[in-house]
Amino acid sequence: MFCAARTAFRRGFATNASVGGFTGAVGNTPLIYLKHLSEKTGSRVLAKAEFQNPGGSVKDRAALGVVRDAEERGLLKAGGTVVEGTAGNTGIGLAHVCRANGYKCVIFMPNTQSQEKIDLLRMLGAEVHAVPAVAYENPANYNHQARDYAKALPNAIWTNQFDNTANAQAHYISTGPEIWEQTRGTVDGFICSTGTGGTLAGVGRYLREKSSGKTQIWLADPPGSVLTSYVNSGGKLTERSGSSITEGIGQGRITDNLATIVNNLSGAFTVPDEKSIEMVYELLDTEGLYLGASSALNVVAAVELAAKLGKGSTVVTVLCDGAYRYQSRLFSKQWLNSKGLEDAIPKHLKKYTVLD
Repeated sequence: MFCAARTAFRRGFATNASVGGFTGAVGNTPLIYLKHLSEKTGSRVLAKAEFQNPGGSVKDRAALGVVRDAEERGLLKAGGTVVEGTAGNTGIGLAHVCRANGYKCVIFMPNTQSQEKIDLLRMLGAEVHAVPAVAYENPANYNHQARDYAKALPNAIWTNQFDNTANAQAHYISTGPEIWEQTRGTVDGFICSTGTGGTLAGVGRYLREKSSGKTQIWLADPPGSVLTSYVNSGGKLTERSGSSITEGIGQGRITDNLATIVNNLSGAFTVPDEKSIEMVYELLDTEGLYLGASSALNVVAAVELAAKLGKGSTVVTVLCDGAYRYQSRLFSKQWLNSKGLEDAIPKHLKKYTVLD
């Protein structure tokens, strides 16, 4: 069953040098050896370069996965409309997939997201509704608005990225197998942050199965999310409080995607914003990688997990996207100062804060 499902689904993922259009170029991203951090830890710290997907982020996989699933189930037909509530990157992936396949794309998103993301969505032809950021329990939450909008249209789907497990399945049949093959089955630990839970659940489930449970799967969390406390307390869901500079990650609930692995996680921990912002600059300086804050958070977490697992271990994480979608914030002295993060950047790295 797995082989058949994987064969059918991977028709939309890159498998060789010659691919068909945008959708054919999704997947098969490099696994980068982070030399400086590996030498520092005495472990192999590896990072999946998801920013090299054609739409620029890991969410291209989820976008393609949920659209393919809707097509195969007969829920989306030619000329239809794809609607989603997203903090940005899934919407960008969906906008690309919709352009490539002739669908209309409508995106609802919190108005707290970076202007670069909103502008890019509109450039890609998506109809964007930036709405006030309110809790999931509020009927005006951007996800609920997307759902209701899709219900009112003919030949339209709400892709429901948080609770549509076609999201996690996309990673189970593409990202997970790629990591296993690229490491030749030597993964001691996999760790990443989660918003929808799709990447962590899909990759984690695949690696656990292939390793017969030997690969540890950990969750990395930004401040303001409840997931670390949920995992470490054995399943007690606390009220969400606080916030983070990272976008699109952290949660106040257990999504249906995350639910497929949350009880099999090896552990979880929270990464402070100060460490994430410092790593944004360190990766640029030592590895030449220009990455967003969620990618940096994942790398901080991978380094911490490598220390937990000991010297000689192999730890893999995900580089979600590049910094260019956030550069007006991450490299701005004014913005960093407004968040109390300017002092988190070591003196020798402040040369990169080139924006006033």
